[in-house]
Amino acid sequence: MFDIDALRLLVTVAETGSFTKAAARLNYTQSAVSRRIATLEQQAGGTLLERLPRGVRLNPAGRTLHRHALEVLDRLSRAERELAVLHAGHGGLLHIGAFATANISLVPTALRTLQDARPDVEVVAVEGPTDTLMARLADGVLDLAIVSDYPSGLPSADGVTTTALCEDELFVALPRGHRLAGAGTIDLRELRDEAWLQNAYGDRPTMLADAFARAAFTPRKIIRIAEWSGKFGYVAAGLGVALVPSLAAWAVPDELVLCRLTDPALRRTVHVALPAVPLPAALKLRDLLRDAVTELSCVMSPTGKAL
Repeated sequence: MFDIDALRLLVTVAETGSFTKAAARLNYTQSAVSRRIATLEQQAGGTLLERLPRGVRLNPAGRTLHRHALEVLDRLSRAERELAVLHAGHGGLLHIGAFATANISLVPTALRTLQDARPDVEVVAVEGPTDTLMARLADGVLDLAIVSDYPSGLPSADGVTTTALCEDELFVALPRGHRLAGAGTIDLRELRDEAWLQNAYGDRPTMLADAFARAAFTPRKIIRIAEWSGKFGYVAAGLGVALVPSLAAWAVPDELVLCRLTDPALRRTVHVALPAVPLPAALKLRDLLRDAVTELSCVMSPTGKAL
């Protein structure tokens, strides 16, 4: 409803008590100040100033609008300062997103280093599937996302660029009492009679479905479980087996073992996704994620322990 410049003018007139002094401070003519204040009074629905023999002062309506004008101008000033700091790479909010298993070790490792190196950066983190994260990046909600091509490929999004971060091997999780638990490396065909735990399957192409096609069999049963804790629980109970990326190996319970599969295509690529004009703090986090990959190696032993 109110023009920001007009509110700033009202505050200056109140401070100086004079149209003439306010005009001099803001580099306006006195007539311009009079016109702007008159327009502001029309918008406010009545007079805001008492005209005195020498100068002006706020009336009750003017004091009310003046109070709100100070709050608005202060908020805008703080926003301007925060944005300047943010775009200069010296701090501010950084909104990031990641898929679930990236949040087990990869993202926390990088964020711990970022917190030590850049305590002025406040990270706001969310978790979600890759397609949702890419859409949020395109909408400007996120400043960086960690995404992957598992289980159904890497989606594209307008104005979003992706850079490969690492390859993440996919193991099969078995209960410790399983007949193949000590095999180390398993051919997928040896698991043809198992029920498989998978979030997405059948409604669109998936990496697991492609692997079954290469192995020339159809799984006996697919159990649709989304959360990793649920998958681990089902496997531990002997109700099925599941693909587990190496990034999730840190969270695998002791009741399970991870075995490698002979199919070399059963691996996903983890990517860092950024908007077309990334924030400096986002670029810093991207570099720290690369360092975290080196630290974690992104490769796990069949027992689920880091090499």
